[in-house]
Amino acid sequence: MTPSTLAGTCPECETNLTAPTMVTGETLVCPECMLTLRIEEVADGRMALRMVETRLSDWGQ
Repeated sequence: MTPSTLAGTCPECETNLTAPTMVTGETLVCPECMLTLRIEEVADGRMALRMVETRLSDWGQ
């Protein structure tokens, strides 16, 4: 990890993640389990991540 990157762990598959500097509320995708994750907090170069629930559209089919 460099000063311009953040580290975190996927709450679903526990994969260690690194990302460029981001802010609270931004999202990223875990490359292992493909979940969309939202950054809940950034402190001391670590990201606290939470799974974002996505709803699929029901097109009546």
